[in-house]
Amino acid sequence: MDSVTSDARTSQGADARTPLGAQADNGLKIVVVGGFGVGKTTLVRSVSEIRPLNTEETMTQAGAAVDDISEVRGKSATTVAFDFGRITLDARNVLYLFGAPGQERFWFLWDRLFSGTLGAVVLVDTRRIDDSWYAIDRLEHHGTPFIVACNDFGGSAHTPAQIREALDLDPKVPLLDCDARSRESSKRVLITLVEHLKTLYAAESALTTPELAL
Repeated sequence: MDSVTSDARTSQGADARTPLGAQADNGLKIVVVGGFGVGKTTLVRSVSEIRPLNTEETMTQAGAAVDDISEVRGKSATTVAFDFGRITLDARNVLYLFGAPGQERFWFLWDRLFSGTLGAVVLVDTRRIDDSWYAIDRLEHHGTPFIVACNDFGGSAHTPAQIREALDLDPKVPLLDCDARSRESSKRVLITLVEHLKTLYAAESALTTPELAL
């Protein structure tokens, strides 16, 4: 074997990646929602095992009259449909992540994104808590279980009790801090949601089949 061929094969082997499974028995859908610029795209991107599908477009001067960017001065692109990522849980189960657009003019897409959703993460910027109201309202309207994750932008002086009060959260809804840029932090958010869902479904099962709870 000549050295050129050997080098080429070695290079291909170094760049090769383990392919994803062709299919899974169960596709579990989770939606990440929240206000404009709270870090939904960043969270999906940080935790997805595949290169995420992003529908980001460059923000233009024409949108300045529509979108309030006073609190997100450094933002240059925005999601106009949804973000999509994937996490393999095991050989039979795959988690699909959908990040919803944050601007009010794209909220009409949310109801379709919520269809078939197992649960949701409401991502919050504590400097703009009011921006999270609509997301919580729509999830409650659809009866979709959710948790609340406060993305770390620095400078927040709100206590968890103050955030709960401001969002009028049910005491049973988990509330935690996160850094959407960190894979480990984003994984912790998703694990918290899954554990919350397991608790809810176990309680429902005990109510419908009380003999199993004995």
